[in-house]
Amino acid sequence: MSDTNKDWWRGAVMYQIYPRSFMDSNGDGIGDLSGITEKLDYVAALGVEGIWISPFFKSPMADFGYDVSDYCDVDPIFGVNEDFDILLRKAHELGLKVIIDLVLSHTSDKHSWFVESRRDKENAKADWYVWADPKPDGTPPNNWQSCFGGAAWTFDTHRGQYYLHNFLKEQPDLNYHNPDVQKAILDTCRYWLERGVDGFRLDVVNFFFHDKTLKNNPPRGNNGTSFAMQFEKLEPYNMQAHIYDKSQPENLGFLEQLRTLMDEFENTFTVGEIGDDHPYERAAEYTTGNRLNTTYNTHMMSGHQGKELTAALIREPIETFLTYPGDGWPSWAFCNHDVVRSVTRWGRLQGYENQSAFAKMLTAMLCSLRGSIFIYQGEELGLPEADIPFEKIQDPWGKYLWPEWQGRDGCRTPMPWRAEEHNAGFTRAEDAWLPVSDMHRMRAVDEQERDPNSVLKFTRAFLKWRKDQDVLINGSIRFEHTPDEKVLAFVRENAHEKILCLFNLSDATHRYTAPPHTDIVPGIEAAQQGHTDKGDIVLPPFGFYFAEL
Repeated sequence: MSDTNKDWWRGAVMYQIYPRSFMDSNGDGIGDLSGITEKLDYVAALGVEGIWISPFFKSPMADFGYDVSDYCDVDPIFGVNEDFDILLRKAHELGLKVIIDLVLSHTSDKHSWFVESRRDKENAKADWYVWADPKPDGTPPNNWQSCFGGAAWTFDTHRGQYYLHNFLKEQPDLNYHNPDVQKAILDTCRYWLERGVDGFRLDVVNFFFHDKTLKNNPPRGNNGTSFAMQFEKLEPYNMQAHIYDKSQPENLGFLEQLRTLMDEFENTFTVGEIGDDHPYERAAEYTTGNRLNTTYNTHMMSGHQGKELTAALIREPIETFLTYPGDGWPSWAFCNHDVVRSVTRWGRLQGYENQSAFAKMLTAMLCSLRGSIFIYQGEELGLPEADIPFEKIQDPWGKYLWPEWQGRDGCRTPMPWRAEEHNAGFTRAEDAWLPVSDMHRMRAVDEQERDPNSVLKFTRAFLKWRKDQDVLINGSIRFEHTPDEKVLAFVRENAHEKILCLFNLSDATHRYTAPPHTDIVPGIEAAQQGHTDKGDIVLPPFGFYFAEL
């Protein structure tokens, strides 16, 4: 996992930072780059290999930074470009890699490219976005739908045409069929690589190209799982098979161009977010050969209401990925800035979202899977989802989905650093951009630093132990049958060792009959570690167990 290893990202644990909510250094109620720099020692002490920073570029903030108006400039609310340089330098001094979140499928409608493109049909950037004439009756050119609800087309009176937006109408899609667009995007990537970043998380990486003939999508029926189905709301988007609006074959050629650029810079890394009806087929395709290093899938984050946590929920996506040909490397996560936090999503359904033992088991399980691992800020504290009053909701999607769901704000509330301070030490402003949850305040970093049994102390200890277990970083994975779906069992194996990994997903004690083995005790305080009894392994509630076979 050293800096000289070009494959440092294989099996690495990356820590996602949502900059608006991590730490506010200037007292305006919004987190910023200097705040991240201030807390990098804390991040490094977790034992992660690097950080992923969500977008901090200039933006009107219609979608809180995922609508970029200038790819090469820091938004003033986050600081200036030199603040990023300082952050990058300190991270590297601490041995942390830094990947940044590039939103390349679309821009803000305030981006200078779009301002010029919409002016008329003859300007230099007229073909930089996806424009189409209305049907004779004035309706959109086809039936494509936006992930955020409604048609994926908005009529623009300047051009007398519709433009495509797979997300908000303020997020027009770039036309990647235009070589000039591809060059401009690759130039953007080069800018940040030359500035010193270690790689990119590529937002909705399969959305770059669309079908040039604008064919209608057919009905979905039972054809896969729609990207937006993770939010469990019946929408026209979920009723279509997304054959023509994304995941086009031309995307593969562009990814190969990107990889050629990345290879000019040593030890860099790309992880693409896949949003597709068939995510594992796309993941295998996008990581085969000279394309992406890995892809980031949402299966284990699906469903804001929560699906029951069973062995199959974890096992099936991994086994499905392994069925596809090629040498692709997966990435896994339970949480991010778009989904309900895992201790609530899985725990609320079973009635134990507030139990620290549950959070510890989830961390141990996630970090034992084969692949690169992403943990989201606050996951190391066992934070549950925050409840946001309607009048405080900021997320445009949350406002649209209310009251069925409060949207994404519940996982985006400020990090609680000090329990007794105003706004839990996140900001000295009177109000933070989102309210600090009382449930989070009692789980603040300073409280957990004083508690030897805390989730934070456990996370640090587990990641420290994991670094010395090469089989957990690079080994293969094979799942074992268990008679109870509340017990997950798999074997990690390399040329030198074979480890059985067991996890109790419930609040009841379970027994597991294992072949002859030798206990491996990570030596982690406050872990619900199992034990052997008459040849069986006894797993206490939310217990886990490692054994050498």
